[in-house]
Amino acid sequence: MASELPQEVARRRTFAIISHPDAGKTTLTEKLLLYGGAIHLAGSVKARRASRHATSDWMELEKERGISVTSSVLQFPYKGHAVNLLDTPGHQDFSEDTYRTLAAADSAVMLIDAAKGVEPQTKKLFKVCRMRGIPIFTFVNKLDRWGRAPLELMDELEQVLGIRAYPMNWPIGMGPEFRGVYDRESKVVHVFAAEGRHGESEVAERSVHIDSPDILTVLSERELSTLKEEIELLDIGGDEFTREKVATGQLTPMFFGSAMTNFGVRPFLDHFLELAPAPTSRQTKDGPREPTHPKFAGFVFKIQANMDPSHRDRIAFMRVVSGRYTKGMMAFHSRLGKEVRLAKPSQFLAAERTAIEDAWPGDVIGLFDPGMFRIGDTLCEGEDLLFESVPRFSPEYFAIVRSKDPLRRKQMEKGLEQLSEEGTVQIFQQVGMGMKDPIVGVVGALQFEVLQYRVEHEYGARIMMDRLPFSHARWVVGPNFDPKTFDWEGNRQTVQDRDGLPLVLFRDDWALQHAEEKHPELKFLSAAPQLRQLAATGS
Repeated sequence: MASELPQEVARRRTFAIISHPDAGKTTLTEKLLLYGGAIHLAGSVKARRASRHATSDWMELEKERGISVTSSVLQFPYKGHAVNLLDTPGHQDFSEDTYRTLAAADSAVMLIDAAKGVEPQTKKLFKVCRMRGIPIFTFVNKLDRWGRAPLELMDELEQVLGIRAYPMNWPIGMGPEFRGVYDRESKVVHVFAAEGRHGESEVAERSVHIDSPDILTVLSERELSTLKEEIELLDIGGDEFTREKVATGQLTPMFFGSAMTNFGVRPFLDHFLELAPAPTSRQTKDGPREPTHPKFAGFVFKIQANMDPSHRDRIAFMRVVSGRYTKGMMAFHSRLGKEVRLAKPSQFLAAERTAIEDAWPGDVIGLFDPGMFRIGDTLCEGEDLLFESVPRFSPEYFAIVRSKDPLRRKQMEKGLEQLSEEGTVQIFQQVGMGMKDPIVGVVGALQFEVLQYRVEHEYGARIMMDRLPFSHARWVVGPNFDPKTFDWEGNRQTVQDRDGLPLVLFRDDWALQHAEEKHPELKFLSAAPQLRQLAATGS
């Protein structure tokens, strides 16, 4: 294994795609799978005439609404690389799932709508990538429609996000006149042919060097003249490309294309896999853990129940950080403080799974979960290790959940518990009431709709939700905290999370600020503290 490990690490590429809703993220994901050979026909999320749904949208609700509301893992080989694509929800109401998924990625592809530029959700997710220090690659999408000038988009990336852009290729035309892209490194023009099939299959492509006499057989004199002028302007006034600037987040390699028509997708994939980093080290309480460390280590960043409704299964998605995972191996479970067997490993293409025998750093695998895993759990071979926690964010919307049928209450409670462990919602108990009238908290209001849909369709329990007038939740850390005396003002309520830790729900900004000023001895945290952190501080 000593010689295999560095080779397998070098082959891996693990990345996520971030974007604002409707920028075309699911479509681009499908086309990467198409060019990677993982699927033979790409499904369209929007086009009514297309006969297939997107592979990455495996939940029925996603197919009905044409949106992605859950992360999925898509794995495929491409030109000697083992690619792990972490597909994330596009809708901003599910951004917490996206944040968690980014914790398992080594790089990110930022998808930009050519007409709309940098949008609000893109800004939020870009900040998360910046906080994690991962390289960011930019794909400007929808060049088959009229949009903003490429130079204007480059300037917006710098002005709004504070990152310089280096175009790896340059678009030839736009809208109905979008012909292809020019590769700046090889000086080759790639011209594509539309086939009128909604981009379901790979497009015909012709590649000609810009100085070749044949160039005028694929471009008109006007197109060639415009292209040369724009390239000269880039060469003179643009940034110098260095891998170091990309690795440190100072520079984003920029690509242009149309995911819908497949124009520019293959050139992007080729360049991206060449430039994107192999698996990197991860921070632990004892320092960084290198992927080439001989002992296995990994962490759980996602739980998904009922991917196979007929078997009511639960899958824990684990990112392998170091060493080699082998089927059925024993590993130390840091939160439980004991050795556990990591059984029934799978790799995924959305809901489709394949049994595997081993996995390497950078791989994301699914483990059969009998209920012993949580998001953020660390698993390690032969030692007690703790990776930096996967964040659990403060909800912004709250509701009391009740069963419409008292005879189905147990099914409702089971559904709430399992969806809470997935991270779909957070469940809070009112002090002294246990699971009677539990409170659910979500980051985005659409999560209530998904909760109701899944509890009814996956657990057979019809529920009703009464919205509560709170907008902030804060975990409380500090000595002598007494919920009974803290709640009397009426604009806040103390509850407990799944670990029994106290939270306070606040009605508005003023209520939170008033509590912070009145109780300087207490800390009000917007992300859940780890139990080990609390033990260390004596709280």
